[in-house]
Amino acid sequence: MSGEHTNHQDLSHSRNPYQPEKVEKAAQLHWETQDSFRATEDVDKNIHQEKFYCLSMFPYPSGRLHMGHVRNYTIGDVIARYQRMLGKNVLQPMGWDAFGLPAENAAMKNNVPPAQWTYDNVDYMREAFKRLGFGYDWSRELATCDPAYYRWEQWLFTKLFDKGLIYKKTAPVNWCPNDLTVLANEQVIDGCCWRCDTPVERKEIPQYFMRITDYADELLDDLDKLDGWPDRVRTMQRNWIGRSEGVELAFTVANSIVAGSNEPLRVYTTRPDTLMGVSYVAVAPEHPLATKAAENNPALAAFIVECKTMETSEAAMETMEKKGVDTGLKAIHPVSGEQVPIYSANFVLMGYGEGAVMAVPAHDQRDFEFAHKYGLPVTQVIAPVGKEEIDLEKCAFTGKGTLVDSGEFTGLSSAEAFDAIAAFLEKENKGNKQTHYRLRDWGVSRQRYWGAPIPIINCNSCGAVPVPEDQLPVVLPENVEFEGVGSPIKKMPEFYETDCPKCGGKAERETDTFDTFMESSWYFARYACKDNDEAMLDERANYWLPVDQYVGGIEHAILHLLYARFFTKLMRDVGLLEIDEPFEKLLTQGMVLKDGTKMSKSKGNTVDPQELIKKYGADTVRLFTMFAAPPEQSLEWNDDAVEGAYRFLKRVWRLVHDENGQQEKQNALKQWQTNGGKVDVASLSSEQKKRRAELHSLLEQADRDVEKYQFNTVIAAAMKMVNSLTQVNDAKDPVYAEGVDIVVRLLSPIVPHITHALWKDIGYEDDILTAPWPRADADAMMQDTVELVVQVNGKVRGKIEVSADAAKDVIEQIALADENVQKFTDGKNVVKVIVVPGRLVNVVVR
Repeated sequence: MSGEHTNHQDLSHSRNPYQPEKVEKAAQLHWETQDSFRATEDVDKNIHQEKFYCLSMFPYPSGRLHMGHVRNYTIGDVIARYQRMLGKNVLQPMGWDAFGLPAENAAMKNNVPPAQWTYDNVDYMREAFKRLGFGYDWSRELATCDPAYYRWEQWLFTKLFDKGLIYKKTAPVNWCPNDLTVLANEQVIDGCCWRCDTPVERKEIPQYFMRITDYADELLDDLDKLDGWPDRVRTMQRNWIGRSEGVELAFTVANSIVAGSNEPLRVYTTRPDTLMGVSYVAVAPEHPLATKAAENNPALAAFIVECKTMETSEAAMETMEKKGVDTGLKAIHPVSGEQVPIYSANFVLMGYGEGAVMAVPAHDQRDFEFAHKYGLPVTQVIAPVGKEEIDLEKCAFTGKGTLVDSGEFTGLSSAEAFDAIAAFLEKENKGNKQTHYRLRDWGVSRQRYWGAPIPIINCNSCGAVPVPEDQLPVVLPENVEFEGVGSPIKKMPEFYETDCPKCGGKAERETDTFDTFMESSWYFARYACKDNDEAMLDERANYWLPVDQYVGGIEHAILHLLYARFFTKLMRDVGLLEIDEPFEKLLTQGMVLKDGTKMSKSKGNTVDPQELIKKYGADTVRLFTMFAAPPEQSLEWNDDAVEGAYRFLKRVWRLVHDENGQQEKQNALKQWQTNGGKVDVASLSSEQKKRRAELHSLLEQADRDVEKYQFNTVIAAAMKMVNSLTQVNDAKDPVYAEGVDIVVRLLSPIVPHITHALWKDIGYEDDILTAPWPRADADAMMQDTVELVVQVNGKVRGKIEVSADAAKDVIEQIALADENVQKFTDGKNVVKVIVVPGRLVNVVVR
């Protein structure tokens, strides 16, 4: 069909053409009126029905649908529909990750409150999802900006505060002095605020933290239970948690200038075998030793000021230029007693350990580069084992080996030295073995408006007091105006002025809001009991959880998934859940690419899904996204392939609605379902048996592939079936009717609208949603005869048909008697005949 028809209505070949808009509206109306996707826990206790919770990561309601949305949520919907056809009790809910900075930006840009902008976008995207035919239980819909939702998040926070799992401390953050807000690391671009381009400062401010480090071992060890997760994601989480075995040791400061302080410099190292190669110690710019030394050191003072505009993310610190200034102080080596200089360096943070690190330039590349820049010694103390050559003029040797020039430890292997040096330090009371983690406690405070208020009341007499349960939720005022910079609620006495719940005195509400990762860390559990006004969760959460299949992008592999795992363990430990892990299986879908690059508005290479739906219908869009690539791989956009998907659906439609013999086909299909879908095998001709064997062989392949969620090859099998069925001239052929039935069911999870209509048109009175997934008939694939290719000296020269159980000598005789084969064997000596059962015969001649 050419593209001049706006919505590609197929007006050829049939009195009843394929009209996507009409077909899809009818199916969606049916699902809505029948409440087809409402899930219930009240299953028949006499029938064992396995539950299946299928969940795609909920979206931010940006108000704009892109192809990434379409692919992600189509994958989840196909899985949910397939599992339903397997007879499972399926839950597939949807909601909105509605808090966040984009709404604040839109509010300032469009002079509209963030709440209104968000709710309008939710309405738009809900309708867009319905147009795509996603089978969600909309009765469970939630939005994280709804006080009925974040009320329970606040409630849990107060319980964790009482248990000591929440604490407040000052910590370094990226601070924009113009917008008066903390910036995430991703919002700092070239050292400046991404929004106003003001140089960012590193500032210490009070923040609330959750003790995720208390769960570090469990979060790490339980990764071994997650067999249904991609190895790549589990590795990323292991590296993020970063458990390491090492030694904490102390360097004495030879000439401490901090009044009354004899505290040593404590450092942690995973390589105590390199201890004898330390040539300097580095401290953070904010370290008390550095700030005190700066009083009489202008260069150091200037350096400390410069570091206040430095980003704090690990990624930024990895790539930035390593700088430092000599403090003039010396540290005494805990083993040799030698003095080494103490530098203030920009790659050391106070928030990591105690703000000091030992530097071994010969065996750490960062230390090596710093030492070369400032003319510090590079002392080799580890020699490689074997013939490996190293050049310490070019780079550090970071491998393990045998100790050299290390006093009494010389000659030990790195492993032996680890224990020996740790024992020496412990004996001298200068150090001990410790387990450390890269993971840091989770700072959940944000100095922004559009987020859930932190439920704390600050009292001059009582300190930080959790808001009592009967005063929850602390509701975020939604009708606000943005004037100047900063959060509006910080300028609203009617919000922050209150009384202390303990002493009754005047107090102020906390005006910081939660990190939006808080909302996305437990939403999957709330779907199970969204209607409960009396508790955060109830027994229905234990019925549905864990999520059986979770679908979402690899970009969420660390933070969101780690925090969700952490929250699950928190909710378990306060008695809300019985599970340890939230997601049984995880599928991380690939990106949608165009011309080899990711689709993005900034690159001008986006495709509007709404226009595609208008032109081709939702089923075509769904079919293309599932056929173009396996779910885990990137999908390359192809306009021709979209058109091809539409043409295929028209062919599927014509299997049932074709002007040529349409009435006969209709009658045959209805007779098929009247007979209970049975084929009288004895009455089939050899040609029909052959076609039926091919049909069920393709179905067997599709059955295997769908279990692995390889939907592209399932569709390919369906296409081959359609090709075969299209060649059937006799509409009364029972294999034709069986084939159409199989094709419609096979495609039902992928293109649910057209298959909904065709199921009715075949003559079934029930809904295809109740139909089982088709299974291959093993007997059908056992043919009476088989076709074998005949080769002569490796080249195909003919085909023969023989009995499926024909003996080898019989096959040889039939092959040699074939008229076309004889053309290439006449007058030649047949050396041997090779028979490959079920496949081919190769005649070797000279």
